[in-house]
Parts: sequence; structure tokens; C-alpha cells
Amino acid sequence: MCGIVGILGKQPVASLLVDALKRLEYRGYDSAGVATLDAGQLVRCRAPGKLRNLQDKLERAPIAGLAGIGHTRWATHGAATEANAHPHSAPGVAVVHNGIIENYLELRGELQAGGAKLSSDTDTEVVAHMVSRELARGASPRDAVAVTLPRLKGAFALAFIFEGQEDLLIGARRGSPLAVGYGEGEMFLGSDAIALSPFTDRISYLEEGDWVVLTRNSCEIMDASNAPVERPVISSQAVSLTIDKGNYRHFMAKEIHEQPEVIGHTLSRYLDLSKMQTTFTNGTSIDFAPLDRLIISACGTAYYAGLVAKYWFERYARLPVDIDVASEFRYREMPIRKGDMALFISQSGETADTLAGLRYCKSQGIKVAAVVNVPESTIAREADLVFPTIAGREIGVASTKAFTCQLAVLASLAVHAGVQRGHVSADEAAALVRSLAEVPGTVNRALSLEAEVEALAQPLSRARDVLYLGRGTSFPLAMEGALKLKEISYIHAEGYPAGELKHGPIALIDEDVPVIVIAPFDQVFEKTVSNMEEVAARGGKVVLITDEKGAAACGAPTWRTVVVPDVPEFIAPIVFALPVQLLAYHTAVFMGTDVDQPRNLAKSVTVE
Repeated sequence: MCGIVGILGKQPVASLLVDALKRLEYRGYDSAGVATLDAGQLVRCRAPGKLRNLQDKLERAPIAGLAGIGHTRWATHGAATEANAHPHSAPGVAVVHNGIIENYLELRGELQAGGAKLSSDTDTEVVAHMVSRELARGASPRDAVAVTLPRLKGAFALAFIFEGQEDLLIGARRGSPLAVGYGEGEMFLGSDAIALSPFTDRISYLEEGDWVVLTRNSCEIMDASNAPVERPVISSQAVSLTIDKGNYRHFMAKEIHEQPEVIGHTLSRYLDLSKMQTTFTNGTSIDFAPLDRLIISACGTAYYAGLVAKYWFERYARLPVDIDVASEFRYREMPIRKGDMALFISQSGETADTLAGLRYCKSQGIKVAAVVNVPESTIAREADLVFPTIAGREIGVASTKAFTCQLAVLASLAVHAGVQRGHVSADEAAALVRSLAEVPGTVNRALSLEAEVEALAQPLSRARDVLYLGRGTSFPLAMEGALKLKEISYIHAEGYPAGELKHGPIALIDEDVPVIVIAPFDQVFEKTVSNMEEVAARGGKVVLITDEKGAAACGAPTWRTVVVPDVPEFIAPIVFALPVQLLAYHTAVFMGTDVDQPRNLAKSVTVE
């Protein structure tokens, strides 16, 4: 995951920027760079590969300056080359960026039509040129950023320095984290407090939509409407206690809010957004064309990710999928055929049942692949192919960001399989990849529903039983929602296919049983609405989670309706996971349970 550092200092900052970037290495990166202001002039040094390469260049050709920005990049648009490394610049400005600018092609075309000369394949460079264009029109740096930010779609964190402005550093946050550090006659920006900890013990976290104008002796924060706001400054003791949680009450809340960023970084590994196609290289090359069957196995939340993937692989790649809970698969002795491949999904990569299933498939002589969040894990080491999720460390026992990153990888694989097997055309693949590229920004917009979901969670916390319903890819999401609720709130909850309601579960419906219906406006929406009518006719309290089109088309009575932004059907399971997670989280908070470490549960199940 990209890392950002900015310093307005009292001494030369180039080496300080590199040292701060070292503390962000855990986020993952494939190139790095710094930019400083030397006598008011912008100077850059960038290098592909590890930070050692950047250090070597700086030792051979040092750069001066008391103000600067630094960056470690995880490639999204364009290969890991020096030309694509950050910081990016345009006349008068340099910028570093974490995230994805969804509408960069539109902005790039607009800029080139106006005569701009872009020199990289990245989405970030368009931000520099947008700001530069406003500077050329006479705007101040502050106003140039204020005009540019509303034009950008997606999830991002940004930091800017400006030629001739050695006492100015501007940052902005939408979906990706950004912290302000307060010094004595110095100011700092960073992707998290860890990067800033050697410089200062006073930290503020920008909130969603905030942007900040820093000088060495001032900090002015504006919200998304450009209104001045104040954000709490955490003292040294508070920083030491909350450095991992940031300004969140629980790790689970922090990890829910990290999803726009980590999904973006995960997708960047498997999508070439400059060509709008999937890319599987560097040890992840895979050929789906000759396969007769895909075998998927996993446990818990990872199993539900696999169930969603079954729909994707069968629909887009016409590839038959068998899926099992790993604890059943390891003893079922499934007949394995020559044309099979097995795919195992695990957050930790150490899940005992999943590992046993992997070893069984290897013993049968078929290729084994793994989707894991820990690339050094046993499952990753023993698999033939590894597809890492770039979720970062997940502390909360109830999985959130690992789940959506698993879905991101599996969706990319399904598109790749569809192209290889001849069932998805190049144009269709481009449309699917484009919808995946929009996921971080859409997920970020879904997070704006939190206050609404929190208000719903309070009455839900009084329920003894809750049912979740869904059709298609929303059925696994219904089971995942029920799992989340019972994991952390201890309320009994079950997830069912909506069409199965009348085959038994409808007997449970009365006025005391909330029924959570997950229903994006897709090809089975009308069928799901019919099932909602059946619940309402029996006095059930229907909570509909749908999108804008679904809310407009639904004629059934509901107790509450949560409206998610409209999304293509393909990516709905990823986006709709957000309100489902938030509902479980806030219900548990109201009930006063141990959200991060619920009773009887462990993060990694390494025994049967």
C-alpha cells in the first residue's frame, strides 16, 4: 500500500523523508521517491524497487531543501518504473498520492486537449497538471487545490508542495488515511502516525473529505464543503495508546474504514488500469482455458467469499465450481480429476482445515492455488500459485477488510478466466475491469451511510433472532451478515436464500424478528421483493439494504431502508458488504460486547 510523508522542517528533509518512508515499508511498495524545495525550486529523486535504490541515488546526488514530500508506491496505473514513481510534478507543483483517481482518463484527455504534456502512465500525474493549470490561470496554491479536489473521483490521499512556497504543505483525504503531525516550528503529514512518531508526539487525523493547509506555525483544516473545522490533537500518551487504532474506538471500525484503500491496493496488483484489463504476472500466471472444474474450499468468512466467487466463475467463465467448507472437504475424499484445479482461501494462511484440504489436493496431483493475506504463511508456501490480498494486518477477529479484498482478488480472477475461456470479450472485460476500478470510490461513498446504519443498530440490538435473506451473490452475503452479527453481538442470526423462505424459515417470522434483506437492483430483484412481501404480510420487520434504483422500484413495505450508491451488478457483493459490516459492528457496540475479541473465538484457527 502506498505511503505518504510530508515535512516542513528546520533542517534538510531528504534523509528524514526516507527514514519516515522506511517506517511505512510494511504497507508494501514497488518504487519510491522524494521531492524537495531547494531555494524555492522543485527537485525530485525517484527510483524503482526498494528504498535502498532511492538512498543510493540520494547518496550519489544529494538534494537540499527544508520542505519536501516522499512516497512509496504500489503500482496501479503503469509499471513500476522511475517515470511512474512519485512524486509527480507539473509546472509549479509536485504531488504524492495514495489511492485511485477513477476518472483520470477523462481528466487526462481534457488536459491534453489543452496542450498539457504528460510523461507517465499514472493517474496521479493528472492531479499535478490540474493544479498546475489553475496556478497558470492566476490561482493561489490553496485555491488551485480547492478547485481541483471536487473534480477528482475515487478514493485518495494527496500531499502537495509548490515552487517558491517553502513554508506551505497542503494535504487532502478522501477514503485513504492522512495524519497531521504538530512540531515546534515544524509540521508534518503522513499516511499514519507510525511514519511521524520520531518527529512529533502530537497527531491529528483528517476525517473523510478533509483537506489541510500547513505552514511551519499553523494548521488550517477544511471539510469537504471548504468550511473550517477543528480535529482533536492526540497527546503523546494518547498516541502511544492509540497508534494502531488511530482515532477509532475499535480495530474493527478502523479496518472497516480502511477498505477503500486496501481494496484499491489489492486490485492494483491484478488490474492494468491503463489498458483496462486483468494482469496476472510475477508468479501468478494461470491458464484457466483447459480446466474442467474449479474446486474451492475455505472456512468461515473466507468460505462465503468463495461462494460469491462460484457465481462469478460460473457466470463469466462458464467454469463449473464445487465448493466445500474446509472441515468437511478434508474428510469427504472428493474424487479428483485430471482437469481440476483447487483454490483455497484463508486470511491467515494457517487455517488447519484449509491446509489439510490443500495437502489432499496436492497428493492427488492437481494444481493448487491460494488466496491469502499473509504471503509467508504455510498455505502460501505450499500452494503452487499464490494470489495475495493486500489488506494489511487485520486485528479484529471478525474479518472485514480481508473479506472484501478476497472478493476483489476472486472477481479479478473470474474476469481473467472468462477472457481465457472465450466467454468474455475484450470490450466486456474492459467494462468489468472499469467497474472494479470504481470499487474503492464506491465503497468510500458507502461508508457515508454509517450514521444511518448506527441509528438502525440501536433497535436491532434488542432482537433475540435476526434473519438475513438474499438471492444470487447476495445469498452468500446474507450468510456473511448473519455470521458477523452473531460473532460480535451474540444475537442468534441465520442467512438464507430468499427463495427458500417459504420452505421452512417463514415459520419463524413474527413482529419481533427483524429480517435483513440484501437486494441490489439486479436480475433477481423482483423475485426478492416478492419474498419481502411474504415477510411483511406476516408482521415481520423488513430492513431492506438496496441501491438507489432498488429503493425507487421497491413497492413492498419496509421497517427501514438503507440505500447504497448504484453499482454494476458485478461488484455489488463487495460494496454491499460495507453496510452489512457496519450493522453488525454498531449493534455489538450498543450491546457492550468485546467487539475486537469476541468470546470463544480466535483470529486464526490452527487446530480442528
